[in-house]
Amino acid sequence: MLENLPMKRRSKLSVAVPASLVSDVPHLREKTFKIGLIGRALAIFRIDEVVIFHDRPDKDQSREINLIASVLSYMETPQYLRKNLFKISPELRYAGVLPPLRTPHHPLKNRKKELKVGEFREGAVVEASSRGTFVEIGVEEPVLIPDVQVQANMRVTVKILEGGEHPKATMTNPDDIKVYWGYMVTASKAPFGRMVREKPFDLVIATSRRGEPFTKVVNDVLRVWEKSKNVLVAFGSPTQGLHEIVRQENLKLSDVADFVVNTIPNQATETVRTEEALYATLAALNLLAKEQNVRSR
Repeated sequence: MLENLPMKRRSKLSVAVPASLVSDVPHLREKTFKIGLIGRALAIFRIDEVVIFHDRPDKDQSREINLIASVLSYMETPQYLRKNLFKISPELRYAGVLPPLRTPHHPLKNRKKELKVGEFREGAVVEASSRGTFVEIGVEEPVLIPDVQVQANMRVTVKILEGGEHPKATMTNPDDIKVYWGYMVTASKAPFGRMVREKPFDLVIATSRRGEPFTKVVNDVLRVWEKSKNVLVAFGSPTQGLHEIVRQENLKLSDVADFVVNTIPNQATETVRTEEALYATLAALNLLAKEQNVRSR
């Protein structure tokens, strides 16, 4: 059964995007749609974490970071849990334009009789009683986790123990699930250079029009990737590339990145938008990861 589902990557793969990601579009509706494209890319290419970093030290970017983080978190949450976990907020005013992810943790089955023993579901705690904790998992009624007390409105991951009219489940760790189970959203308070140095990345790949053509360094990237547990791929903003962004910290991009690559050589447009670079780069790296899996067998 698992062979038909997208498996998790062997190495954790994170993506870093700047707070000014949507600064080139004026209206919240268009900003939301653009963030939706980012969320789809994260899910399509099995990204484990997206990090939003400050890229304008002369400006308070808390609102931009909150918008991007809120929309991406909302997208990643299964639809049947959104009312439980999200309050009405200005950032989500146009959430209706967001495309669905349709990842394994966003199931379409919504009947108790369709639950299978051993199945994993995302849930939200709705009630605790003497019998245990009741968790909303997107079927007709909450399922019981016996003899466990958990705070209400907490998001949890459960494994189905019993099916039938009164299903039962147990808590589980998402890290123990072998299939791809969504991405985590991290809002960093640090600029790019400091953020990279504070996190345990084994391999940092920066994208830039001024980088080495990806085909020229692909074998070198592959050798490092094979030994890495935590990989980061970073992108610039609509107005500044990563070279300019780290220069604001008195750094060179080569000081914080292991590779600076150009995944769209000979581009015919004057600029490549962040979301366009994201799709092009992650598609290329997805092929690299496939080659990595073949070599590691």
